[in-house]
Amino acid sequence: MVRRGYDAVSVRYDQAYEEADKYGDWLRELARRVPSGGAVLDLGCGSGVPARSLAAAGFRVTGADFSEVQIRRARERVPGAEFVHADITDPAFAPGPPGTFDAVVCLFALIHLPLAQQPPLLRRIAGWLRPGGWFLATTGQRAWTGVEEDWLGGGAPMWWSHADAATNRRWITEAGLTVVHEEFVPEGDSGHALFWARRD
Repeated sequence: MVRRGYDAVSVRYDQAYEEADKYGDWLRELARRVPSGGAVLDLGCGSGVPARSLAAAGFRVTGADFSEVQIRRARERVPGAEFVHADITDPAFAPGPPGTFDAVVCLFALIHLPLAQQPPLLRRIAGWLRPGGWFLATTGQRAWTGVEEDWLGGGAPMWWSHADAATNRRWITEAGLTVVHEEFVPEGDSGHALFWARRD
């Protein structure tokens, strides 16, 4: 359902959120924290909006998403980055050997994964990071699983599965990362949790 939903609303999603600079402040802060020319992995990269900003800042970007439409548009938008059509929850998915990346970004993607698949992915993320590397992610703020039947008016349903912020914090910590900062990101009548975490 998630894959089909993003295939259907890829352009509409960008129209709804890109002009609002949804990721801008976070990515500019990440650029200050990551070494110049560093390697950044964008999980659930969508149509390449964060990747474009990261590549423009001089980072070597790898993006992964399981929507074929999103990956196609990301490759067109950011030809200098590497994009992989893959299910990031698949244990066989390996964007690089351990310690490959200076940062892993996962914005508004974990919230679309089954709860049971989120802690194992977080452990793999910690392994892909170099010591001192950063993990920047949005998660659920409150526990909720559900479907919106006509997401963004695009004629396709969308599915979410959130743990609450405290559970997400615990999962990130148990994965081997240190949470450095956490904040609430409002959206509509609810919102998400934003985490900055670091591999020691």
